[in-house]
Amino acid sequence: MADPKTPEPAATPAKDPAKGFLGWVERTGNKLPDPVFLFFYLIIILIVISVIVAMTGGSATLSDQVLGGMPESQKNRFSIGADGVIPGMSLLSGENIARLWVEMPKTFTHFHPLGYVLVVMLGAGVAERSGLFASAMRAAVRKAPLFLLTPVVALVAMVGNHAADAAYVVLIPLAGVLFASAGRHPLAGIAAAFAGVSGGFSANVAPGQLDALLYGITEEAGEILVAGYDANIAGNTYFIMALLVIYLPLIWYVTDKIIEPRLGKWVADGENASYAEEDKPLTDKQRKGLRMAGLAVIGVVAMWLFMTFGPGTPLINEAACPTDLAAAGECSSVANYSDFFKSLVAGFLVLFLASGWAYGKAAGTIKDHRDLVNMMSEAMKDMGYYLVLAFAAAHFVAMFSWSNLGLISAVHGANAIESSGLPLPILLGLIVIFSALINLFVGSASAKWALLAPIMVPMLMLLGISPDGATAVYRVGDGATNIITPLMVYFPLILVFARRWQKDFGLGSLTAMMIPYSIWMLITGVILVVAWAYLGFDLGPGAPMAYTLPGQ
Repeated sequence: MADPKTPEPAATPAKDPAKGFLGWVERTGNKLPDPVFLFFYLIIILIVISVIVAMTGGSATLSDQVLGGMPESQKNRFSIGADGVIPGMSLLSGENIARLWVEMPKTFTHFHPLGYVLVVMLGAGVAERSGLFASAMRAAVRKAPLFLLTPVVALVAMVGNHAADAAYVVLIPLAGVLFASAGRHPLAGIAAAFAGVSGGFSANVAPGQLDALLYGITEEAGEILVAGYDANIAGNTYFIMALLVIYLPLIWYVTDKIIEPRLGKWVADGENASYAEEDKPLTDKQRKGLRMAGLAVIGVVAMWLFMTFGPGTPLINEAACPTDLAAAGECSSVANYSDFFKSLVAGFLVLFLASGWAYGKAAGTIKDHRDLVNMMSEAMKDMGYYLVLAFAAAHFVAMFSWSNLGLISAVHGANAIESSGLPLPILLGLIVIFSALINLFVGSASAKWALLAPIMVPMLMLLGISPDGATAVYRVGDGATNIITPLMVYFPLILVFARRWQKDFGLGSLTAMMIPYSIWMLITGVILVVAWAYLGFDLGPGAPMAYTLPGQ
């Protein structure tokens, strides 16, 4: 990205990235293995622990209330006795060794996040490769009034998370160009966009690919206590909207009042062509493509509304909660919409596919159906690493379940919290901070959640917090420290974007620039989680914060 013609401001001394706490974080994190091998090493450790726990008679005991509501199939799955004792199971027992080898294909293919993510990415790959995401983001930010430039960039950045990698690769460097064109410091634009895309990773106006990824793991963890637990991909919708509402003015304030004054006035030397060319307006074909994509989006939304509220209502299961039972308070009418919520994964596939195809045909990036198929194929190629990671994570999660260690840890953790007398909302705030600290060392959102969910989800379910609540708490901490850890996969790329405008801009400089965003996002995120838990608001349609185990 570096351009020798780009005007440079006066050099500022860069901090030595090898020193201090951040240097320690970088050195320690770099010593960690690849997440794929991290899971394999954890499996080895898990096997050893399971053998020790089984040999020493380690166990936990469910309360009579929880045991009474647990179906027999679930009791048999965890070998729970009539007295409610959950025994530790050795992963080197004959049964578990046979299960590992015999069920390996099933363990992999039945890993819930796998299907969710692959289905959504088939459509998102077309929307990205056709140029729809890039053009939409350029159109959204380039004509923003100067005084609204920062909030528009931040808003598009957070919503742009639906575009996954495209938001990092397209919007962040473009934000630098837009700020420079407006006579503002380009590094401030990069900071605002980076804070929105990565710090506001979970803030959005609607569920998307991240929800599909996380909720697949949540569903798997929820089944530890409740057989056949169905996750609702829209279960955090209200919460992520609230995050967006909070983070938008926060990013605006930090950028304009803290970061940009600290950077100082950016002065160009007159050679503006090198960056002004990158801010070219959209072509007529691109504008036509966006109009056609908009019509496609309207059409898909209308089709889903028709299937939900039209004659026959194929996406409504009115038998789930009949009117008389709903009136008596014996069930929630939201249960009737369970099929609609489950259909949203397929809905995102159709939405991205239709809008990407419509844009590509109008803009000339898709000539025929073969181009469409090639884009879908390329999207699946990009998922190659994720498939390898999913294979390792699937076996760790499954073996954690076979050993009973997840349920045993959850029961002991819930008992310890109850005996501590710590208010539950405060506990949730501490979990946010814990997730944020873990994020400094393990960058992958799915890898961290696969590690934490088997304990966190059932533990909070036992304490009366829904799996939706556990997911919301985790994702706040996961996003807040993304922008200050060198282990985040896009951190080096952002450094390259920044050096385009300031050649001596180092790792320490980037981290120092993003720390104010991270601190305030973490503080406001903790406050939001604690307040939400105290007030008891629903996290999404049909997704309350509170949870009662079946039979209680």
